[in-house]
Amino acid sequence: MNIEDKEILKLYREEGKQEFAFNLLVQKYSERLYWHIRKLTCSHEDSNDILQGALIKIWEHLPAFREESKLYTWIYRIATNETLTFLKKKRIAAMFSLSSYDSTLASKLQSDPSFNGDKLQMALHKAILHLPDKQRAVFSLRYFQELKYEEIAEIMETSVGSLKASYHHAYKKIKDELQEQFAD
Repeated sequence: MNIEDKEILKLYREEGKQEFAFNLLVQKYSERLYWHIRKLTCSHEDSNDILQGALIKIWEHLPAFREESKLYTWIYRIATNETLTFLKKKRIAAMFSLSSYDSTLASKLQSDPSFNGDKLQMALHKAILHLPDKQRAVFSLRYFQELKYEEIAEIMETSVGSLKASYHHAYKKIKDELQEQFAD
């Protein structure tokens, strides 16, 4: 979709055009947000549920959006926070059931019918799952979404320096794990 965010916001602020503008926003961003969430949850059902919740939050809070950040970074922040909250709840529930949520995510990834990568790509995705949730979100936004550090810093509400350090640590952990797996 080629409509600019500023145009969507302009339409949203016009009387009687809020739903039309929001539908444009959903058309423009829902697929990208879905895949961002999916990289973190490894589950189609969970990703859809989180996306729906994020879209509801976006709709509820859009009237208060003051354009102090870019619309897409604001939207990604909401979706990322919803996903991190979901993952935190799942980890807490897993602690009480004495199971590992990381193992659950890994088995979801392996049984995912939409995953069509080779052995190396599967190993990469499994290594990403071993990262702490926030580091995984940072890595996903930078590596898969190809966002700039400044944009990710807005989304994660952190400094660029802290973000670069987090990405570097994630990259190193993934690299070390892949080297260990494929060392012969």
